[in-house]
Amino acid sequence: MDITHQVVVFDAADLSAESGFWAGVLGGSVDAEDDWYTVMVDGAPRIGVQLAPDHVPPDWPDGEPPQQIHLDLWVPDFASANETVMSLGAKVLQAAADLETPEGFQVYADPAGHPFCLCWFEKQAKPTD
Repeated sequence: MDITHQVVVFDAADLSAESGFWAGVLGGSVDAEDDWYTVMVDGAPRIGVQLAPDHVPPDWPDGEPPQQIHLDLWVPDFASANETVMSLGAKVLQAAADLETPEGFQVYADPAGHPFCLCWFEKQAKPTD
């Protein structure tokens, strides 16, 4: 099977807010068509946003409706990534217990309430011969 693109699709009542958020996070642009917006990055579709007028955000972590999908985004500079997603409209759902640990994550919601994580880890130096 030959797959030319892999796209994650989010339901949202506000297509502009949701697609604009993910375009900002991924450094892309939005291609808007009626009830479907596509976030394009480097000329390829990366995120789809489908109109769902009655969309109810998941109540993370254990509520109703439950989380159905989330993204883990591994970032080399957590502070900068945190600043970016917050400026684009993210909301912190679970703050990291300790931002100074070698690896960790913080849980957010995008404008439509879909959870996602910013994750980090310290790269270990490769041993030399």
